[in-house]
Amino acid sequence: MHNNYYFQRQLSTQLQQELAGYTLVSCFSQNKDELIIEFNDTRRSFFIKASLLPQFCCLSFPKDFYRARKNSIDLFNEILMKKVLGVRQFENERSFSIELEESYQLLFKMHGNRSNLILFRDGEAIALFRNHLQADFEISLNELNRTIDFSKEAFELNLTKLPQLYFTFGKLVWDYWESKGFDKLSTQDQWRELVGLRKQLEHPSYFVVEKEDSVVLSLLPTDKVLHSLHQPISALNEFFLTASVSNTLQSEKSILQKEIHDQIKSSKNYISKNQQKLDELINDQHYQIWADLVMAHMHEIKTGTEKISLTSFYDGKPVEIKLKKDLNPQKNAEIFYRKAKNQQIEITKLKDSIRVKQKEINTLEEKLNAIESTDNLKSLRRDNIPTKSPKEQSKSLPYHEFEFKGFKIWVGKNAEHNDELTLKNSYKEDLWLHAKDVAGSHVLIKHQSGKNFPKDVIERAAQLAAYNSKRKTESLCPVIVTPKKFVRKRKGDPKGMVVVERGDVIMVEPKLEA
Repeated sequence: MHNNYYFQRQLSTQLQQELAGYTLVSCFSQNKDELIIEFNDTRRSFFIKASLLPQFCCLSFPKDFYRARKNSIDLFNEILMKKVLGVRQFENERSFSIELEESYQLLFKMHGNRSNLILFRDGEAIALFRNHLQADFEISLNELNRTIDFSKEAFELNLTKLPQLYFTFGKLVWDYWESKGFDKLSTQDQWRELVGLRKQLEHPSYFVVEKEDSVVLSLLPTDKVLHSLHQPISALNEFFLTASVSNTLQSEKSILQKEIHDQIKSSKNYISKNQQKLDELINDQHYQIWADLVMAHMHEIKTGTEKISLTSFYDGKPVEIKLKKDLNPQKNAEIFYRKAKNQQIEITKLKDSIRVKQKEINTLEEKLNAIESTDNLKSLRRDNIPTKSPKEQSKSLPYHEFEFKGFKIWVGKNAEHNDELTLKNSYKEDLWLHAKDVAGSHVLIKHQSGKNFPKDVIERAAQLAAYNSKRKTESLCPVIVTPKKFVRKRKGDPKGMVVVERGDVIMVEPKLEA
């Protein structure tokens, strides 16, 4: 209910009091879906933090906020240094606006994953925070107010569709209605409970509650109450903190659970394949049988025989045995005994590997149960510190490696790595590529002795050079192609900058995948 109309009307009332005499002094973003607004009255600052993640849209009010020196951008510059005139709550609507000087209004539209902040002037939308929601330019402030018929007559006419009639209540309210058994009361008693419920919603307390493994803000004391508060701003701050931790916990648990499920699935597939191989080996004892038969009939078999049919000791059926004609019967039998012994060694190894893998599965299942029962983020992180693979533990390479038709293509990761790739990890015979006239990755096609660079390999490397450049969104990109020996770096040049003494230019489409 943190974006519910009944909560917002309480919040906008408190904001009206808090922002009286304040001026909007800064408005900036340093994360894709987060906007920070600072108000000041020359004595202190008041901050609104709008976190509009698609999966969790919520306002909060930090006591202070320190802007990052990098990677932040000013927004809604039109309203900087404009005084707050008031806060307007729209009737039966999950939206309110902060009214500012010169006919500006900043609308907070809190509609779940379609939440947005929209700047209006003279009633017309002129700027959006989330620009992909272009339909928000069509919002008319005068049409946001909505009416609900709260008469007893309307109630009685809509008994079977009350949630549609009272659309502002929201799911939590109707869950509370059902949990109290109000839907089973007589019409008169239901009306009486509805009147009382509206009074609670219009003059509420605020509860941060746990509901179905998630944290919600409720105006009614439902489910497991974690915190009880009396002011909307402090309630929203408490809810935002608790929900953020809970969401992070659930998100990290889900990631870990998926990783473990994938490991268990992979291990079970491993066991299945090896068990099948083991069964085949156990049921196939022909080398032992052949060796025993050859030894038993050694004096009957002449050297140079390639194939012989003998009667099995075990089932009395004829067994056809292939022999090496250049070896005598004893040497052939020794080969069969050795192969039979190797089969037994393989059987033992397969049994051991299956046993080890099953033990790993048991450990993973125990770990999975522990993760599922964990309700503490710190404990979850402490108990699941990722172990780096030998590959990850080795020194990070300055390039990403691609392979195309047997040729290795190396793509520099950044400006510093570009220098390392070109100056330290290349040979003069390698082919060097770079998007023309823009910043981008250095690309090498590694030379192979005695082989020319095929045209399609050069084009593939050029596509990668184009994709890893400032021209990645263009339909065609010019790319310089030259032997590395014609590339040099001058003293004092910035990282990643080189001089190309000569080279060709080809036009390609920027593409990551072949």
